[in-house]
Amino acid sequence: MASISFPRVIWSALAGSLAWFFWSVLVNLWGIGSHYAAAQQSGQFLRQPRYSFFVGIWILMTFLICYIIAWLYAGLSQVYGRGLRTALSLGLLVGFVAGFPMNFALATWLPVSRVFPLWWMLELWIGCIIAALVTSLVYRAPKN
Repeated sequence: MASISFPRVIWSALAGSLAWFFWSVLVNLWGIGSHYAAAQQSGQFLRQPRYSFFVGIWILMTFLICYIIAWLYAGLSQVYGRGLRTALSLGLLVGFVAGFPMNFALATWLPVSRVFPLWWMLELWIGCIIAALVTSLVYRAPKN
């Protein structure tokens, strides 16, 4: 069994998090950008974040999720084979765990438009899928 190349895990995690970043920008600017302003004006959302460092920490957290995805892909590719099929399966599973349960609870109990939890779920779920697919392209584990 081949070993996991941790430098390649880091590089693929960086590439995956960069791709996820662009997806996140699309979601938050195009998908729900106008909804944020309306929710702030109505008092449902704060006008200023509680944590001024939120964006930086969010980027760090998505990198850590991408690292986990890259590490899992490196191991799973040895069992299930390299490629987009393994990556897509991994992204779907990790994305479900990351995005669905909490946003379902938020859509159920949070007194704001359900458009927010829907887009937040999509940002996480599809972000994980994108990160896994990019990881599979960048990692390229050596053949046994």
